[in-house]
Amino acid sequence: MAYDADVIVIGAGLAGLAAAAELADAGRKVILLDQEPEQNLGGQAHWSFGGLFFVDSPEQRRMRVKDSHALALQDWMGTAAFDREEDHWPRKWAEAYVDFAAGEKRAWLHDMGVRFFPVVGWAERGGYDAQGHGNSVPRFHITWGTGPGLVAPFERRVRQAAANGLVDLRFRHRVTGLGRSAGSVDTVTGEILVPSEAERGTPSSREVAGEFELRAQAVIITSGGIGGNHDLVRRNWPKRLGKAPEKMLSGVPAHVDGLMLGVAEDAGARLINRDRMWHYTEGIDNWNPIWPKHAIRILPGPSSLWLDARGRRLPAPLWPGYDTLGTLEHIMRSGHEYTWFVLNQRIIGKEFALSGSEQNPDLTGKSVRDVLQRGRQPVPGPVKAFMDKGADFVVENNLSALVRGMNALTEEPLIDEADLRRLVEARDRETANPFTKDLQITAIHGARAYLGDKLIRTVAPHPILDPKAGPLIAVRLNIMTRKTLGGLETDLSSRVLTETGDPLPGVYAAGETAGFGGGGVHGYRSLEGTFLGGCLFSGRTAGRAAAKAL
Repeated sequence: MAYDADVIVIGAGLAGLAAAAELADAGRKVILLDQEPEQNLGGQAHWSFGGLFFVDSPEQRRMRVKDSHALALQDWMGTAAFDREEDHWPRKWAEAYVDFAAGEKRAWLHDMGVRFFPVVGWAERGGYDAQGHGNSVPRFHITWGTGPGLVAPFERRVRQAAANGLVDLRFRHRVTGLGRSAGSVDTVTGEILVPSEAERGTPSSREVAGEFELRAQAVIITSGGIGGNHDLVRRNWPKRLGKAPEKMLSGVPAHVDGLMLGVAEDAGARLINRDRMWHYTEGIDNWNPIWPKHAIRILPGPSSLWLDARGRRLPAPLWPGYDTLGTLEHIMRSGHEYTWFVLNQRIIGKEFALSGSEQNPDLTGKSVRDVLQRGRQPVPGPVKAFMDKGADFVVENNLSALVRGMNALTEEPLIDEADLRRLVEARDRETANPFTKDLQITAIHGARAYLGDKLIRTVAPHPILDPKAGPLIAVRLNIMTRKTLGGLETDLSSRVLTETGDPLPGVYAAGETAGFGGGGVHGYRSLEGTFLGGCLFSGRTAGRAAAKAL
């Protein structure tokens, strides 16, 4: 029986585009399948902020940041905390990825026309010791054009290859099976879904119009994770975090359903570290949702007071932007699934960024004028829209009214005004000097020692109750699903492995499906800026390896 292509790529997100582009560059014929309509080309990456992890970049050096391969690897290993037998390949992928981030990654993207915002962000700051979790220095580089700006060069490469007859784009093809002949997986079967005009990110029809069967010498799986499938998230929820939340918002569209992982397992693939996930604790209900339970993540600076549902301050170093997983663990032990930020307008104006390409029209539109205008506004437009329309926001001129508003948002009135007033006033007294026993305020002073934070990201310590900095603001924060850190186990050639540790013949995996490489390159935690880069690195690796093997 003849082959329909050299390689079939399953999933047209960023990893799939990177793999298909590399295959086409090598002269291989590719069929690129995706269950969604064409308007979703690029997958989750389109909706992203476009953050990328680089080591010792020109942007860092211009911001007076001294970074190195050794420091980045130290941070990665301290953050990943690899401790399982199945972490053999994830550890090797981690070493390879840090090599990539400190080496050719930026130049490779720059040669394709990708550019970066000049101020480097400082995500996942850690707050522990030198060998523990967190970025020792700022490494979060925002793509000029955000997610769409990063997708664009890979989409151009794939569409040009399609025009040249090397790539066949087939949307509305949902894969349900992988089959073998002559010992190698070379057959892909599934259902053809009815055409859909659903806008990008919105749910599309699951009505079946027909079936398909295709054959190729190799298959690359780049179908994404499980974040849109809350049943699967709960099924894989780690026991160390206790019971899964009853309420979760979604940071990804509903089609991120994880079903292809089960198909791969049925074909003999080994899925590891399925209990490792990356869910955010700063989710807010999107007042203008695109997909079901659509959440936006706040990317906070370090100054907001972070309180549990009863108004108690979260312990050090669980401050905004320091330790996502540590904060999630604390919340799940607190007896409630939500928390609060308490702050004022001066803080929100400088320190709140919203994750998502659509929430950053200035950066996404590559408008220098609009970026400069953002800096002149008391509160950026997208953030102000949430202040005015967001279901999780309370904005008041005094603390008494703020507490009443906070208690009105929840089933039980758990915030005691007198207790909260004592807490805020005590914190405010600690801002009078450039030194303090309050570790969060010490951390704020430390953050402002970095030029980028001082310029655009972190306000000078000041009393939250200062009337000149008002009004007061409280934000209810929800747990939102996002990334799958485990996945199909792969070797350094992106070949999918079986339970015996041998390659599953003819099958490769990349992106979130492969835990961004190896079945869990991040270990337990992420340093951020590593998901898009992980898609690119593993997708490129899979495409090149498959092309070479044919």
